[in-house]
Amino acid sequence: MTALARITPSSASTPATAATPPRPPISGRQKAAIIVRLLLAEGGALPLRALPEHLQAALTEQIGGMRSVDRATLRAVVEEFIARLESVGLSFPGGIDGAIEMLDGHISPSAASRLRRLAGASAKADPWDRIAALDVERLMPVMTAESVEVCAVMLSKLAVSKAAELLGKLPGERARKIAYAISQTGGIDPETVRQIGLSLVSQLESQPRRAFETEPHERIGAILNQSPATIRDEVLNGLTEADEALAAQVRRSIFTFADIPARVEGRDVPKLIRGVEQAVLVTALAGATGEEEAAAASFILANISQRMADALREEIGERGKVKTRDAEAAMTAIVANVRALEEAGELVLKTAEGEDEED
Repeated sequence: MTALARITPSSASTPATAATPPRPPISGRQKAAIIVRLLLAEGGALPLRALPEHLQAALTEQIGGMRSVDRATLRAVVEEFIARLESVGLSFPGGIDGAIEMLDGHISPSAASRLRRLAGASAKADPWDRIAALDVERLMPVMTAESVEVCAVMLSKLAVSKAAELLGKLPGERARKIAYAISQTGGIDPETVRQIGLSLVSQLESQPRRAFETEPHERIGAILNQSPATIRDEVLNGLTEADEALAAQVRRSIFTFADIPARVEGRDVPKLIRGVEQAVLVTALAGATGEEEAAAASFILANISQRMADALREEIGERGKVKTRDAEAAMTAIVANVRALEEAGELVLKTAEGEDEED
């Protein structure tokens, strides 16, 4: 707006003329070309790529066919443009994707998916705009299931950073085949590329939405984390008999009080117990009578200040024998605090082998 105001000449600087010849009417396309030319000359950044390609082409052709505009015409066009901007009371996102994003949570996922498919099938819509907006996880099935030629076309149409991320997630041999296929795409015609895009959009949008964000073994593990040890062991034994592979995945996702020495850095122990009530901590440490639980209790005491450790040992001695149910509840509370710290990014757990868990 500032750039437009600067070019408006004052009435005093306009040379007087005996008679101003009538100017031919200016079309809306010519006015758009004038505004775009002016803003580009002033260094403005215009998101012209967001326009449909046929409008981009029409605007470019119009600019290419114009030569010069007198100052009076320029001033009239600018004033009209500013007046239109100031008269806008409400704006809409523009495009079906923007509308769906605005209505997120207000329309059903199935309706949103159907609308995206219809928009992707439009004669004017570019299917690759929709594909480029999807995250890497949504695009990975294409990279593993489609032919290397289709994958090569998709990588060529994506941003370099996203294409590199997708390629990096593939096994070496398939990645090499797709990279070679990219070198063979030089002669492919635009309509073929568009048809490939339309097919991929239809395929990607037809994928059913997941009801749960996490994998089944992660959900089972999260539930068992909060379950008593006896129930946890029974469920794991049953899972091992029914599906050994699933049971192994569940075991890897479980984190218990006994896992603290192997999964938590010693320097993080003070942070771990900071959010736990003193009485709960004492109950957990006093009730840690099993070999693994006792090792975890010793690990906690060894990685806090000597003064605090002595005070806790004194309270543990006074606490006496702890019921198994109370001890398990206290240990579960400590584990829940560890998981909360992990989810908040304040704590990074290690794998059983001593390596940091991947995010």
